[in-house]
Amino acid sequence: MTGYVRVARTAEVPPGTMKRVDVVGHVVAVVNLGGEFYAIDDTCSHEEASLSEGGLSGEVVVCPRHGARFNVKTGRVLSLPAVRSVAVYPVRVEGDEIWVSSEAQRSTAVPHRR
Repeated sequence: MTGYVRVARTAEVPPGTMKRVDVVGHVVAVVNLGGEFYAIDDTCSHEEASLSEGGLSGEVVVCPRHGARFNVKTGRVLSLPAVRSVAVYPVRVEGDEIWVSSEAQRSTAVPHRR
């Protein structure tokens, strides 16, 4: 059964930013794209690097270690050196609270290479 965990208040994640949170033992990056919130695995699938410490360009997060890129909405890998997509987590906003599902969803997309 999927449960949701309160992870932050909306004011803690201003538009265009990310916040690293814990969701029942999983490290997740919560992303605010123009008032819409998304959650993605915080660890790059290429190497142990925190995606929330990387850059955000539109709906693409860039890993700070080697520059792998992932779509925040789908978890889909967009560039090397990563070849595996990362999980995304359903998000709910209730009032000013952000809730993230404890159940990850894997992207089934084939990696896109540039």
